[in-house]
Formats: sequence, C-alpha cells, structure tokens
Amino acid sequence: MDRVALVNGLLVWVSLLVSCAAPSPGVKETLPPASPTPIAPFGRIRLPAVAGSWYPADPEELAQMIDGMLAAEGPVDGAPLAIIVPHAGYVFSGPVAAAGFRQLRNGQYDVAVIIASDHQAPLSSLVSVWAEGAWETPLGRIPVDADLAQALVQADPRITFDPAAHQGEHPIEIELPFLQRVCPHCRIVPILMGADDEGTVQVLADALLRALPGRKAVVIASSDLSHYPSQEDARAVDGALLAAIETGDPARVQETVATMMRRGVPGLVTCTCGEGPIRVAMRVAAGLGADTISILRYANSADSPYGDPQQVVGYGAVMFWRYAPPDLTPARREALLALARRTLESYLTDGALPPYETDDPHLLRPSGVFVTLREGGELRGCIGHLRADTPLYRGVQEMAVAAATEDPRFPPLTREELERVHLEISVLSPLRRLTDPTQIEVGTHGLLIVKGGQQGLLLPQVAVEEGWDREAFLEGLCRKAGLPAGCWREGATLYTFTAVVFGE
Repeated sequence: MDRVALVNGLLVWVSLLVSCAAPSPGVKETLPPASPTPIAPFGRIRLPAVAGSWYPADPEELAQMIDGMLAAEGPVDGAPLAIIVPHAGYVFSGPVAAAGFRQLRNGQYDVAVIIASDHQAPLSSLVSVWAEGAWETPLGRIPVDADLAQALVQADPRITFDPAAHQGEHPIEIELPFLQRVCPHCRIVPILMGADDEGTVQVLADALLRALPGRKAVVIASSDLSHYPSQEDARAVDGALLAAIETGDPARVQETVATMMRRGVPGLVTCTCGEGPIRVAMRVAAGLGADTISILRYANSADSPYGDPQQVVGYGAVMFWRYAPPDLTPARREALLALARRTLESYLTDGALPPYETDDPHLLRPSGVFVTLREGGELRGCIGHLRADTPLYRGVQEMAVAAATEDPRFPPLTREELERVHLEISVLSPLRRLTDPTQIEVGTHGLLIVKGGQQGLLLPQVAVEEGWDREAFLEGLCRKAGLPAGCWREGATLYTFTAVVFGE
C-alpha cells in the first residue's frame, strides 16, 4: 500500500488535529463552537464548523491544496457506486481522501449521499438526514437534494431531519471541499448515523436502495480506521479491516472489528469511527450492482511529518464499482499486437519506445496488462502490471519491453530473436478477493496469492495449458510464489481475476 504523499505548503497546518477523535484515547473530541443555522428564504444553510482549523478557510488556498492532492496521481479504472474516504485534518488524511474523490472523475453524478457516524452527543434519532437548503464551505454553497432527502425521511420513522444534530460535526463537512473540486454540480444528501447496529444499518440501506435506482448517485462513507495504536499495530489492524471490506461482506467487517477489539491491542480505542456508514455503503453498492472492490490507498497519521508513530490514526480509500471489460474488437486486438511488435523492434534497435497516438477510448482506458513472449512454443518472457492506472496502449508497450528485457528467468531478448518470437497479450480485470477456493473457475480465472511477504501470479491460460484442475492450479500457484505445497489452505490471501487473451 502507498505511503501518504503530502503536497508542498502544508507546514502552516501543523496545529490541525490528527483525527476525527480526541488526542487522548477515550476522550470525546472538542470542536470549535457550532455556528448557528440561519433560516434563509431558500432554506437552511449549514455553515462550516472546522474551516480554518482542520482545513484552510481561505478559498484560494483551499482550492490549491485540494487540487495539488488530486493531481498527485491519476485515477485508476472504475467509476464508483460508493467510496470510503477518511475525514481527518487534511495534512494527515487529505492525500488518502483525494485518492477516493479523484475516482469520481471517471463517472457522471448528480448527487452525493454522504454518510458519517456522529462524533459528539448521541443523536436524538437513529439516523438524521439534512433534508433542505445547503451546506456552505469556503468554496461556496452546495445545495441539498431535497427530493431525495425527503424520500429517505419518509421511508422510515427512525430516519428524521434534525438540523441540530449536524452542528459542529466534522465528518461530512471535511468531505465537501473535495466534492466541490471534482463534482462542482453535485447536490448532496448529508446523513448522520447515531448507531451501527444491524437494524439501523439495514433501515438506512433499504431506504437508499429504494430511492437511488435511476439516479446518477454516489454513496460516500466518511470514516477513519484504527485510532491510537502504534504505527506497527495500526498497519496490522487496518490491514485486517481493509481485507474484510475487500470481501464485500458487511458481516465480516462487523466480525473483524469485534475480533480486533477483543485482542487488546495497546492503545486501540476503535478499529473505525464509521463502521455503520461503511456497512451501509457496502450494502447499497452491492444492491446497485457493484461487483468489484478496489483498495485505492492506505496511510496513517505517522506517515505525515507531524504524526506520532506511537499513537496513530489509520486512513483508507476504497471504491465499490461495476467492472466491464474493454471492447477489444478484432481490429483493436490487431492494433495492440502490431504496436507491441513495433515497440520491441524500436526498443531492441535504438532503446526507445516508438510514438503512438490514438483517440480510441478503449485503448486509452486504464488497464492491467501482461505481455507473454514464446519462442518455438516455449516461454521466453512474461511480465505484467496489475494495477489499472496506465492507458492500455501504453501498458502494452511497457510490458512488451519488460517481458523482453526484465524477466529474471531469461536473458534479454535480442533483435535477431524477435522474428522467431510469438506475442500474446492478456488484458486483466481488477483483482477480486477470494474467500472460497471452490469458486475458482479453471480456464476463466487467473490467481494471485499473497502470504508471508511472498506472492505469485498465474494467468488463466496457464491452467489450461498445463491441464490442471482447481487444486493443481492452486499448488502451481504456491510453487510460483516460492511457497510450500498446500500454502493456499491456511493464512494465505487469494485473489482472482479474468483476462481477455489474444496473440499473433
């Protein structure tokens, strides 16, 4: 997972709070006094409560800071149906939040439903929706989608409109400037949860699943991860929770939180301050058709220059989305194979990649890709890139060169050998966490195993070429990772993926 990368000019924000909770474990946070909620002719306006402390109050400075964090990396493949993002002071969690919000540029949205747990006095109701007017930040006012908000309030008596509950609360407010920079025309539906029991989660998820279909909506769960363990322990606790989220099973998230809390990790006050919103977002995303879960970024407060490694807060950005493979027509496949060969001819001659320009969105789409070289039917090189963060055409060029020159199992390919080499391209789907090995479909799924700091990957076609059944495939995966036989049975993390495979 990536370490947090801070933008220049943040030193002025050293005084910001580390997380959504108080610096001392078990103590309720102290926020700036709540601003009054004026009644304007066009409805209630919720004024900012933490601008100038947790993030800049100056509009120009705030926009510049956010844009810098959003530009640190490009979006990967996928338009979210839901995301999980943190809500601490921007110098601590801002870069992780940016990794989630920049994904919204891949889609088209009219409304963002932002869900957070209450962090102050308990709510008078289980769920409070801000149902009219607007919320204000230094970047301007964001109107509430009153029709959607009222539909939620009318869906169940446990969902109410309680403006007082939102005063001084920061977990929703913190997300709004990011939203304004990536989706300036979005309306919002701010929601506070006062409980994370199964009944409350189900009530809100059901209401959203009745109201959201047909809308261009994204659900945003605002939550930090572990609070106040050491940095080393935080990485272990947060890794376990993110792994549970990856399974797509809200019950596993609930079980993981309970298990981690029972272990008595020193300093650990909570595994997440937004368990309810996370589980709601998972249920709603699945109900809206999400079939892929991607961990976009992880960091903790000690990854910033200002954090104490003995007492940290964790941050994760996760997206839930529906994957559709690129439409690789015969013409596009031929174009990619020709590009791969032309790239190798150029690189093995003068060490340079040939220029290539295209306006084809399928070739520009960020994709994971492997390039395989065979000579006389025997493997001559195979290297790929899993993360869908590079345009497909560029990934083909780079992986063709890597397969020819960087596969440690073979000497670098020569220009003279190239004429005898057969090229094969595998365009990969995103990784999906596997919890039941019986779900592996031989010939359809590729596999990735991670265990004890070692990992190995086999493409879907390998099992077919070797004549393996499911168990033989898993054993071959262990060998590829340099792990002992049967390593997949216990303590290993398994992922599946599919691939569009074509060759010369």
